[in-house]
Amino acid sequence: MNKIPPSLTGIAPDVARTCDKHSESETSCEAHSFASQPSGLGSDAQTAASNIDGRADEDSGAEMSADTPGIVSRAAPLWLLALVTFSGTLAMHIFVPALPLAAADLGAAPGAMQMTISIYILGLAVGQLIYGPVSDRFGRKPTLLVGLALYSVAGFGAVFAPEVHWLIAARLFQALGGCAGLVLGRAIVRDTCAPREATRRLALMNLMVTLGPGFAPLLGGVMAGDLGWRSVLVFLCVLGVVNVGLTWRLLPETGGNAMASEGLAVVRNYFSLLRSPAFLGYAVGGGCATTAMYAFIGAAPFIFVHQLHRSTDEIGPYLAVLILGVWFGSLLAGRLIRHVPLRRLLVVANLVSVAAAFSLLAVVLTGNLSVFNAVGLMFLFTLGAGTASPAALTEAISVNPQVIGSASGLYGSTQMAVGAVCTALAGIGDNPALAAAVVLSVAGIVSQLSFWIALRHAAPSQPDE
Repeated sequence: MNKIPPSLTGIAPDVARTCDKHSESETSCEAHSFASQPSGLGSDAQTAASNIDGRADEDSGAEMSADTPGIVSRAAPLWLLALVTFSGTLAMHIFVPALPLAAADLGAAPGAMQMTISIYILGLAVGQLIYGPVSDRFGRKPTLLVGLALYSVAGFGAVFAPEVHWLIAARLFQALGGCAGLVLGRAIVRDTCAPREATRRLALMNLMVTLGPGFAPLLGGVMAGDLGWRSVLVFLCVLGVVNVGLTWRLLPETGGNAMASEGLAVVRNYFSLLRSPAFLGYAVGGGCATTAMYAFIGAAPFIFVHQLHRSTDEIGPYLAVLILGVWFGSLLAGRLIRHVPLRRLLVVANLVSVAAAFSLLAVVLTGNLSVFNAVGLMFLFTLGAGTASPAALTEAISVNPQVIGSASGLYGSTQMAVGAVCTALAGIGDNPALAAAVVLSVAGIVSQLSFWIALRHAAPSQPDE
């Protein structure tokens, strides 16, 4: 085990970390050198820093000193990061099939029960703006533990909800806790890896997380039908408690830069992201490239049933193909990142989605829309989105390494906002297919322009990017 020289103890948080080898991973995360040396740093400290970087390369994944602040002694388990990320969105999807049973039991109107879903989405969007800067100031692990504890306690309150307004409030706090995993799971990956390896690990994490929307409603329906609707909430509460225990035992602290930052510095860096053309370009472009697909998902029942005259039973399988596209895109990103520069992968993958969107618009305008070309073209769209997603996220949260958590939260909120806007716009007019195709095409143009702006203002690519 390599010890950090005493001359570096004051700047240890600025030393990048190395990752242990992930199972089935070909290489460990590369050790980082200083992104920028603090003014006044002595030559002996700089020499020692170089020695650390060199020894890390030689040891290829050896643990660094665990007793040095800000240095990761071991990699964060990817499966655990996927689990805490997955838990936040799982609570949204798994409860949908239980809504009719809950409404009957609580004597609530359908509109009131739907609020338990919409308020959850609102909580996810708002909470991400909070956890990012908090984790940049106080560290990833304690912030995540607080969020997971809130998720568990709110889930316990939801289990015993006597009426619908109690349930709505509990679901809001459950979302505010659950979104901690969304923000910090991504931030921890970037904390511990260089951009290229971070993209590969985020793609692997997406492979795990995207399974949720597919099987969560099925699991929720079975549980609600056989065990009652409250059993779904019991399951979520237990999952939260398990996550707290696993995080406490297995997750190392990775936010070394964050813990060394003063509160005012975090705030200044947070607002600097909002003024950064590079970050805004990646965030807006990433949102348009990924969550714009909700425009089609929201319009899908009307497209397939009313316009293409298919049975409502077929809607689920058709939408499952879209989720499959995201899954294969994440798998493809993990493979291609070893051979294709990160920024080129981002732009080319998004061009695939743009081409699919304009092709869908063309078949709608020419009156040739069918189930085959609608599902096929949307599969290509989501394939491009799944490939571009980890690259866009990695670039966005790498703009300022001092506020990776804040960048992750802002990026996630932007994604949800773009998805909500696109879904609303797709509901305009009396031709759902045309509205969805137009929204996807415009979103594709906006994403390409946003990426172009980001690339113009971003720092030059490093060798590992």
